[in-house]
Amino acid sequence: MTVRVLPNGDSALLAELDDLDGVLALYGTLERTRPAGVVELVPAARTIGVAVDPAVLPLSVAANWLAHAVPEQQATGDRSAVELPVRYDGDDLAEVAALLGMRPAEVVALHTGSTWRVAFCGFAPGFGYLVTDHDRLVVPRRATPRTAVPAGAVGLAGEFSGVYPRSSPGGWQLIGSTAATVWDAASETPALLSPGTVVRFVEAP
Repeated sequence: MTVRVLPNGDSALLAELDDLDGVLALYGTLERTRPAGVVELVPAARTIGVAVDPAVLPLSVAANWLAHAVPEQQATGDRSAVELPVRYDGDDLAEVAALLGMRPAEVVALHTGSTWRVAFCGFAPGFGYLVTDHDRLVVPRRATPRTAVPAGAVGLAGEFSGVYPRSSPGGWQLIGSTAATVWDAASETPALLSPGTVVRFVEAP
């Protein structure tokens, strides 16, 4: 696995990796071994941003830490899971099933039977990009995005699943909805989902 460490301004570095699997493996190591002075770790699809306080941790020392970190896969069983109840009544469920050559009930069974993990967050506050260990639910984004997707909508796009934290435009394939609050700006911990969080979807009655 190749890790390229690049400067990113006066108080940050950027680790570039070959793929998302590499990001997940390295992020777990960095979280476990982060030294004093690392202010924030920001994973994305192919990179991890590392913000530091240079008064505590010189950038050269941080760069050396990044360059020598050994990526290691983190077992999803090592973390307690967040369970999200979902009503599988999404407008795109039948289309998703057709794309995958399945019946809608099979899509639901596979979505609930898979263990998901937040790879990174973005798009909107509280929106986690969830991945699992297979590619049986990979579908394209909608050809025409919706101008408004309701809060709580559960969707699929590419290799990701996700929950819309608030109403917004979006092009993901909607397979259901949850009443769970995934973003609460007034809470001490606003985001229910953060990088590394393990998620299990449960079919709601």
